[in-house]
Amino acid sequence: MHSLGHKFDIGLTCPPAATNGAVTGKRVSLADAGGCTFILVGGVATAGDDLQVDVQQHTAGGAAGTSKDLDTITAYHYKSAVAMDNTETWTTVTQTAASEIAVAAAATTDIQQNILVVEVDAADLDDGYTHISLNVPDLGTGDKTLAVLCLLTDLHVKRAPANMKAVG
Repeated sequence: MHSLGHKFDIGLTCPPAATNGAVTGKRVSLADAGGCTFILVGGVATAGDDLQVDVQQHTAGGAAGTSKDLDTITAYHYKSAVAMDNTETWTTVTQTAASEIAVAAAATTDIQQNILVVEVDAADLDDGYTHISLNVPDLGTGDKTLAVLCLLTDLHVKRAPANMKAVG
């Protein structure tokens, strides 16, 4: 059995781009999924432009509805290296529940390539909230090339990839 459409779906919430300011992630619906794993892939940036993200919850897709912080993120994971070659291992960071993640400057995610993973459980959304997004604030003076994928998991309906609903 193939996994796409049966175990997970994938969406692009922040297209690959060089950030020079804040990046607002596209909204993802959790109506048909048990959770979402955001996967940020980042390139080398200017020293001091330490990696940060903010997870939001929304009552609707697009730009409609009400938005607010999803203050339930207690852990995240990342890998970093000057030139990633798949020999890197994961670092797990725990924090007090919050929507914001600010990777410590000592992690050097600013001057290295990296993968950052943030997991959201659909049950963590407040009543009436159905969508989530991952935003990247202005990281500082330089650019950091990045892209963010969302991996929807625990799909409620299993379909062939061509018959799946849009993730937004």
